[in-house]
Amino acid sequence: MPILEGMMTKSYQAIYNQWQVDPIGFWAAAAEDIHWYKKWDKVLDDSNAPFYHWFSGAQVNSCYNALDRHVENGRAGQLALIYDSPVTNTVKKFTYAELLDQVARFAGVLRSRGIEKGDRVIIYMPMVPEAVMAMLACARIGAIHSVVFGGFAAKELATRIDDAKPKLIVSASCGIEVARIIEYKPLLDEAIELSEHKPHACIILQRPQAQAAMVAGRDVSWDEVMQSSKPVECVPVAATDPLYILYTSGTTGIPKGVVHDNGGHLVALKWSMQYIYGINPGEVYWAASDVGWIVGHSYIVYAPLFHGCTTILYEGKPVGTPDPGVFWRVISEHNVTVLFTAPTTFRAIKRDDPNGEYVRKYDLSNFRTLFLAGERCDPATLHWAEQQLGVPVIDHWWQTETAWPICANLMGIEHLPVKPGSATVPMPGYDVRVLGENKQEVVSGQIGDIVIKLPLPPGCLPTLWQNDEGYKQSYLNSFPGYYITADAGYKDDDGYLWIMSRTDDIINVAGHRLSTGAMEEVLASHPDVAECSVIGVADELKGEVPLGTVVLKTGVERPHDEIVKELIQMVREKIGPVASFKTATVVKRQPKTRSGKILRGTMKKIADGAVYRMPATIDDPAVLDEIAADLAALGYPHK
Repeated sequence: MPILEGMMTKSYQAIYNQWQVDPIGFWAAAAEDIHWYKKWDKVLDDSNAPFYHWFSGAQVNSCYNALDRHVENGRAGQLALIYDSPVTNTVKKFTYAELLDQVARFAGVLRSRGIEKGDRVIIYMPMVPEAVMAMLACARIGAIHSVVFGGFAAKELATRIDDAKPKLIVSASCGIEVARIIEYKPLLDEAIELSEHKPHACIILQRPQAQAAMVAGRDVSWDEVMQSSKPVECVPVAATDPLYILYTSGTTGIPKGVVHDNGGHLVALKWSMQYIYGINPGEVYWAASDVGWIVGHSYIVYAPLFHGCTTILYEGKPVGTPDPGVFWRVISEHNVTVLFTAPTTFRAIKRDDPNGEYVRKYDLSNFRTLFLAGERCDPATLHWAEQQLGVPVIDHWWQTETAWPICANLMGIEHLPVKPGSATVPMPGYDVRVLGENKQEVVSGQIGDIVIKLPLPPGCLPTLWQNDEGYKQSYLNSFPGYYITADAGYKDDDGYLWIMSRTDDIINVAGHRLSTGAMEEVLASHPDVAECSVIGVADELKGEVPLGTVVLKTGVERPHDEIVKELIQMVREKIGPVASFKTATVVKRQPKTRSGKILRGTMKKIADGAVYRMPATIDDPAVLDEIAADLAALGYPHK
């Protein structure tokens, strides 16, 4: 059934051409799908380039478009949010009317504590419904939220407190990592002690698994303040006002406060649900991520609710809570039609259930599409998912800074052929180029820096929080007139984009620029390999040489040296001797961030004997000691 009447008669190319010919008209038409208190004076304000603003002069409210609008238009009894927590054995469901009531009352709590339009609120929460309520409550009254991943180290939280200068912090007594309780309150107290800026108040959700000690005069209980709270209405804000700040690690180790506004963000995310994800209002959408990351902001909280869908909030892991079938249980139990997660999730499931035995235990007949993003998806993982699920598997690419996909497959329009390893084609709004060191476009098939011609489309960052100069320095100065993605890759003859690695993961072997991503693709195709990484390590003769680390599938008992020999031979055959791929090792696990990205840069520093900071986002610091021992056994760092 077409999502909109006549839509399926269009093609990707027709939609993209429509945007190219008339970008202002394109986004003005998309904006008609949004509730505005006041329409815009200009669709695109370019009077202060390179600082562009979309829908300037308009007034809007993101919470109204996420909740109130649907309640008023017949969705009051439809489920808005399903909280599924295998770590606490809990499932809670909220209709649009119920979620609106909770959000409006928590907005009243914030207002009673002096929070007004433009004030900042830090949210330091686990994956619980109250985290979503707090975000939407901020949006309701025009406050700017900054979600910090729950359990982040105190020092990292303190830097964000000092940068955002929140009046208030919302937190919880603890988070749960599988069977481990992580108490948040001691980390929060230490962060406030470390920070120069002091919040006026903290609201703490007391969870049954841990009781937090409260600071008199500053801390109050979520449950207590909600009992006496009265709901408040939405506050109109400028479309160009910030909705939230989300911090991302900078190359200097100082976090960058990425800003996303209200108006452009609303328009782009609503558009993406319909056209990219191909989902109808009323259907169930699941982004298996965390509210602390951009995926959680865009596709757990905002976009599904903007579009009138039911969204899943999942507190658990893809394996171990309790088994590698938990994702299929959630899809089956809650009638999920579209799942969006990271490739590392599927590598973990494939490692523990290589033959897909758990998949076949559940009824997935209503499941329609799998989307993968967050890191490059190797073809072996994509093929495995296709074989097990029997649905389209779409690798797509975007960033914290863009808030919605740069490249994807427009599943609401036309399912383009999938090329495993490619993120498919640029979305309307994005003029994607591949530039060489001379700042000119390279020929198809040649690796270069991936950039986007300015202006960026609605939804993307207009700047960094109170740091316009940092915005230009980080994203604009390297290639004037373009936003630099810091990803490297190439376009093929069909216009498909291939993201091969971060630009700092392109290694120079005896003058040849080689992609570690291409080598990882080869390693991942080995039948015994569950996941892998390739880093460039210092070499006196060739400058850099590649080093591979692989994790084997559960149950593989072959000698490791045999597998390593096969891997080296495979790279030689598929990439060539120029890669100089001669060293690989089997490891128990890869060091990763909590969002599942492999910490290749940190491994490189260990191998090179360089000084490194413990990454703030690391999932388990003990893995670095394991990796250091594995690398030492290979002779790294060289003396």
